[in-house]
Amino acid sequence: MIKILQADLSTSTHASALVQLLNLYALDPMGSGEELSEFTKANLAKEIHKRSDTTVILAFDDDKPAGLINCIEGFSTFACKPLLNIHDVYVDVKCRGKGVATMLLQAAENLALEKGCCKITLEVLEGNEAAKSAYLKFGFNGYVLDPEMGKTMFWQKKL
Repeated sequence: MIKILQADLSTSTHASALVQLLNLYALDPMGSGEELSEFTKANLAKEIHKRSDTTVILAFDDDKPAGLINCIEGFSTFACKPLLNIHDVYVDVKCRGKGVATMLLQAAENLALEKGCCKITLEVLEGNEAAKSAYLKFGFNGYVLDPEMGKTMFWQKKL
């Protein structure tokens, strides 16, 4: 049975589930393909727990970690309202095909509604067809202000 809940990262069960699942995501080709650093493993739960703008939503399948969504609250200046960015989505390979991603996305949407958010945002790799399919089915689309200007691109500058 799948159970979805907001993580309490002060508990070792939830903290270790976060690190375990995020490490599996990092190892996945849709992650970085590399294990999380020892620093990240040792500090992730503690650092996220300090942040009032970040929520971890966990899925458990019969008490085993099955999936996660990490959500970070942002702000839309155009709408003058909060927004919720889904920063990470991961479902354990053993639990795929059970609707876990949809349940996690619904929990994130419920959180966004509770917070009065105007929208939910996320990034997805062009080649991640399974994730794109799940997101489209859930109602996400590419971000376009003006079709003549094209879709928004996600860029980064590492520091």
